[in-house]
Amino acid sequence: MFNFFKSNHISQEKAYEQLQADKTIKLIDVRTKEEFRDGHVKGSINLPLNTLPQRFQGMLPNKDQKIFVICLSGARAGDATDFLKKSGYTDVHNIGGVGSWKYGLVK
Repeated sequence: MFNFFKSNHISQEKAYEQLQADKTIKLIDVRTKEEFRDGHVKGSINLPLNTLPQRFQGMLPNKDQKIFVICLSGARAGDATDFLKKSGYTDVHNIGGVGSWKYGLVK
């Protein structure tokens, strides 16, 4: 159930550095729309986990694109990362949760 350590996980520090250096990285926030509205990482795209199976192909057409996935704690991000990997995405990483993100959130 809790796939946080099972999926491709990278540290938030490393993720932040890569996001600053490479603006082509897609940052997907899989929390609910309400959670996203309360505060999210700048530049992230809200794609709630419960809508991922229906919407991911239209929002993420390039299966070789680098994708970072975030949620509140890392659990849903782990589920989403595993789903995307099983769907053929080659460079997808769980970066944990906004609860521990120390680089600022926007509303």
